[in-house]
Amino acid sequence: MTRADVRLTVPAGVAAAGVAIAGVAAGYLLSLGLSDYLVYLGTTAVAATIAVLGLGVVTGSAGMISLCQLTFAAAGAWVVSGLNQLDAPGGFLGWLVLGGLAAGALGVLVGLPALRLRGVNLAVVTLGLAAAADVTLVQVQFPGAARGEAVPRPDPFGDDRSYFFFSVLVLAAVCLLVHLPRRGRPGSGWRAVAFSERATAAVGASVGGAKLSAFAVSAVLGGISGGLVAGQVGLAFPSSFAPIQSLALYVLAVMSGAHLIDMAVLGGVLWVLVPELLKRWGVPQDWAFVVFGVLGVQALTSGNNLGETIRALWWRRRARPPALRPHGDEPDPPPPADPGGAVPVLEVRDLSVAFGNVTALNGVSLTLGERCIMGLIGPNGAGKSTLVDALSGFLPRHGGSVVLAGRPLRGLPPHRRARLGLRRTFQQDRVPPGLTIRAYLQFVAGRRTGAAEMAEVLDFLGCPPAATRLAGVDVGTRRLVEVAAGLLSRPRVLLLDEPAAGLSHQEHLELGRRLLELPGRYGVAVLLIEHDLDLVRRVCPTLTVLDHGEVLDQGPRDEVLANPAVLQAYMGDAEML
Repeated sequence: MTRADVRLTVPAGVAAAGVAIAGVAAGYLLSLGLSDYLVYLGTTAVAATIAVLGLGVVTGSAGMISLCQLTFAAAGAWVVSGLNQLDAPGGFLGWLVLGGLAAGALGVLVGLPALRLRGVNLAVVTLGLAAAADVTLVQVQFPGAARGEAVPRPDPFGDDRSYFFFSVLVLAAVCLLVHLPRRGRPGSGWRAVAFSERATAAVGASVGGAKLSAFAVSAVLGGISGGLVAGQVGLAFPSSFAPIQSLALYVLAVMSGAHLIDMAVLGGVLWVLVPELLKRWGVPQDWAFVVFGVLGVQALTSGNNLGETIRALWWRRRARPPALRPHGDEPDPPPPADPGGAVPVLEVRDLSVAFGNVTALNGVSLTLGERCIMGLIGPNGAGKSTLVDALSGFLPRHGGSVVLAGRPLRGLPPHRRARLGLRRTFQQDRVPPGLTIRAYLQFVAGRRTGAAEMAEVLDFLGCPPAATRLAGVDVGTRRLVEVAAGLLSRPRVLLLDEPAAGLSHQEHLELGRRLLELPGRYGVAVLLIEHDLDLVRRVCPTLTVLDHGEVLDQGPRDEVLANPAVLQAYMGDAEML
């Protein structure tokens, strides 16, 4: 039995609960054994861990830049302080929850620009928000601060030691709440958006929904962190939530790899440990920001964060993923017959796409029947990729019409078309390496898939087991996993954009065998875009040839490949025909 098999014998939720319980027990022992000063620092580290964990969601998982995490913390502290002034029901724990929810609502508002902005532009927006919030807080102060009315700690956690244990309990609950969505469809959506927004939309997921949910979860954790700080110090002050600290916290999250929960804990410890060490060495504590900055620059330039480096040293897969496995010695299945009278499932009429004065497609028409395979070929620059983008919704401004199973698709975005049963793969690698094969298949399928169903399609395509991490397999295998995921979504039409890229010649042959079986086995119609004409000959009974954005010829494979105009269009590739 392999190490992966052993891990699968314990349900992930049970294992996470066990780790949380162990963490709570460790926190209790620390609350008894540490000095008063270290207990106080421990509470600060816990609050910082929760904030860093939130940044791990929006930055590490979803790949967006947020430089206002402590602004969300300030919102949580403000709500806790304000509810204390109002003597609101619910006590400190209820106020803490409400502070997190209020910060989450603010996070959604802040996340709206992320729907159109990314990279440096999004960083500027979030840093500007942090600066504006800081100026506002300095002017108005926190509720109760002017009169010195401190926020009471919850009973029975009034002293520093018991409050530290309370903060550990909150951290354990937060880690469990983050762990569950990260292992499910929301977490897969965050990682998919970080790797490729186009691929995320193409599998039926909402890119905007994934971004906003990541910002919301991150802000909720920030708000809870700020509420804990308010309970720890009694009186919250703007200096605890300054923009420079938000910036340093972001750098620390990137450097530590805070999308990993254990590394978020390490980040929280470093947030306290580095300034304390500098103080002991007689160095001003503000130099901690310089230390974090240097480590962050190293992480950004090298592409490796501390968490991933530690995990790579701790556990490294030595087994190479299997190549595409042959079915055996059975003869090749015969090529499919010309589908003549098949019921149309995809109808394209006079499709035209122009980029300014350049016409990429001009009056392209084709009809794909149910449970049929059609090949789309043509020389480089013929318009094949443009056609696939237009069919899948990434080029909505086009002339003509696209009809799927009798339903016009005009105006529908990519994720809506995918949900209706039009799925595609990509020429480039668009499979997020941060997921396991199982998590990726579940995400793309958009439904609950049983282990047996998942294993069947993986075995059929010769893919590694579902527990395999995608980061550990080669590009060719990831392309096969992408096809497997598309099949599990039960599409009406599957657009395969050069699925054989990255495969050896023998693997091409094996892939051809499997493609021949797709319509009968999974009830799907396939439009195959491929440069490998050996594969096209083996798989496609009908072909459509594009050249300079127009249909050069279409019909039965042998007739099309014998057309002199097709031979001329391929020019240097004519011998391949």
